[in-house]
Amino acid sequence: MGNYKKLWFWLIGILIVTFSILGYFGADVYRNAPPIPAQVKVEATGEVLMTREDILQGQSAWQSTGGMQNGSIFGHGAYQAPDWTADWLHRELVTWMNLLSQERFGVSYEQANEEQKAILEAAAKKEYRTNTIDANEVVTISARRAQAMKMTGEYYKGLYGDEPSLNSTRESFAMKTNTLADPARRDKLVNFFFWSTWVAATERPGSDVTYTNNWPPESIIDNVPSAENVIWSIISVILLIAGVGLLVWGWAFLSNHAEDETQAPKMDPITTFKLTPSQKALGKYAFLTVALFGFQMLMGGAVAHYTVEGQTFYGIELSKWFPYSLLRTWHLQSAVLWIAAGFLTAGLFLAPIVNGGKDPKGQALGVNVLFLALLVVTVGAFVGNYLAIAGQMPAELNFMLGHQGYEYLDLGRVWQFALFLGIAFWLFLMARCLVGAFKQGGDKNLLALFTASVVAIGLFYGSGLFYGEHSNIAVMEYWRWWVVHLWVEGFFEVFATAALAFIFSSMGLVSLRMATTASLASACLFMLGGVPGTFHHLYFTGATTPVMAVGASFSALEVVPLVVLGYEAFENWSLRNRAPWMANLRWPLMFFVAVAFWNMLGAGVFGFMINTPVALFYLQGLNTTAVHAHAALFGVYGFLALGFVLLVLRYIRPTMQFSDGLMKASFWALNLGLLGMIATSLLPIGLYQFHESVSVGMWSARGEAFLQQDFLENLRWIRTISDVIFLVGGFGVALQVCKGVFLNRAPK
Repeated sequence: MGNYKKLWFWLIGILIVTFSILGYFGADVYRNAPPIPAQVKVEATGEVLMTREDILQGQSAWQSTGGMQNGSIFGHGAYQAPDWTADWLHRELVTWMNLLSQERFGVSYEQANEEQKAILEAAAKKEYRTNTIDANEVVTISARRAQAMKMTGEYYKGLYGDEPSLNSTRESFAMKTNTLADPARRDKLVNFFFWSTWVAATERPGSDVTYTNNWPPESIIDNVPSAENVIWSIISVILLIAGVGLLVWGWAFLSNHAEDETQAPKMDPITTFKLTPSQKALGKYAFLTVALFGFQMLMGGAVAHYTVEGQTFYGIELSKWFPYSLLRTWHLQSAVLWIAAGFLTAGLFLAPIVNGGKDPKGQALGVNVLFLALLVVTVGAFVGNYLAIAGQMPAELNFMLGHQGYEYLDLGRVWQFALFLGIAFWLFLMARCLVGAFKQGGDKNLLALFTASVVAIGLFYGSGLFYGEHSNIAVMEYWRWWVVHLWVEGFFEVFATAALAFIFSSMGLVSLRMATTASLASACLFMLGGVPGTFHHLYFTGATTPVMAVGASFSALEVVPLVVLGYEAFENWSLRNRAPWMANLRWPLMFFVAVAFWNMLGAGVFGFMINTPVALFYLQGLNTTAVHAHAALFGVYGFLALGFVLLVLRYIRPTMQFSDGLMKASFWALNLGLLGMIATSLLPIGLYQFHESVSVGMWSARGEAFLQQDFLENLRWIRTISDVIFLVGGFGVALQVCKGVFLNRAPK
């Protein structure tokens, strides 16, 4: 550890404390997950309406239709169709009050006067919020509620089937006719939707909030932010301000402000290494990365178009073969795959360099085998997705081979496990070089941090295997966000920091001491908020108030290091002047500068916009979430992966020259296109929905009548301009990579 002992102690201490918190409150998620009743029966007659098995079979039916790619549950999922939890709850409440109003007043709920409505709503609040589950996990409901459930269920059966009167509604929701063709499975589906509503409306025993902390917003039964929600929201803002202040003070008084006097060498040191066979084999990885990126862009454009023409693509009835749920699945899965491929490429390129410019025996073979494995997993997962959503996959095989139904982890479990094995094999290939590097002399602290991040990437994707087909949604969400948040936003961030530091120090552009110090300090900051900050995704998925408190407190600290990323961008950009040969790396550097900008805006500003519990209470599942997702996922990790690919390509094709005209147009088109999507469509629609969610309810903000207003539809059409600009930029980068791979030979 040497001169970095304090930083290592800080990092190790932070990891021990934060993962202890993650584990302790993870156990709380398991203990207090919303119960799935053994039976739901009518109080007066004893009639059993559904069993636990019926609910779980309904969950499987929902997964087979694309799950979170077709509407959402508890606010997590796609934005076009309703949130089924909020929608069912409101529909059932209105139906229940209509029945009661007819009994008591002889008129419908809408025809009742204000005094009568107040009586009806008070009765609804009492019946729906009261928890009737007994020691045998049997839920009893009134005959009136059973009738309201049945009437509400008929609507959903028709919506997921082929009811002619709902054709226009299906178009508005971008749902194909017979989304779930089997009537028996539709009967099960409505049981699952009811359960999610029961969880959202029923108070947790010993508490005055529901299992979902009163989400979704629904005024009829007083589903409003709890006192704890507001308190922890205020605390999170205070922690953010305090964290930023402490960071500035620490930067001013504790950091070494001496200029790095490292003299850049006259020749790029990385070019002094002869390319190894495994590095020469990376051209196809670069191509695979941009090929999947191109595919993802096309899927994204089609998905965006489905928001204005729900079942057609400029008149072509595309949804018959490729419905919204399928294309959105491929859009998100290809994003995960191509970004991961970019990071794997960077790691495989660096591995021989840290090993002194040598390949271990059989390394090139391993790199080629891994590439084939990635191809098999990609094709297999996409075919499985298609067969599941088309209804051609046997129900019992859907979860394993077809579609898990959970956003970002949609691929069948077999393909998910195969991908984990592939990433683990990448870890093995990396380890063979890293072990050899540790046997060499010199300072190994940066190498140790880089190695730790490699191990984390290799192993933590496996956390997504810890839930099953019928796991409670609360438990599933806990593990899903280990992958989406912790694996991507945590360990990828540390890997990128350490990898860039290693590259720049290997080039002689910065001293090893400064690179190591900055990387360790950054890792401390990222992990402090990032690990327990995972819980901010679980505020309303069935977790308890203490989980919400931890998520709100620590996720505020995630934003702290992002406010100073302008300085990182300036430092990265300044490297271009350190040596004449840096001109060859101008465009990778530009992409790394963009990463810092979007990290600040997308992850920092837009992330904190939806971060506090009181804000997310009204924003969860709206287009404001898509603002953060696009700006952070592509803006940070997409630009980072493309930057890595361009950097590696420059070295494995040393005769290649970047086309300045092509790269300049592509770079700015990507940035302006992404900014345009957000500024002209996603953000204004999200803010308009926000107002509706606060003033009326989540059911309305995601409802057909609201989202099909001409004003909002025009905003979605306007987005087409930015989408086209982005596509031009993306395919420009892909063209540059393809020219480098196929028109320039690797040195012999």
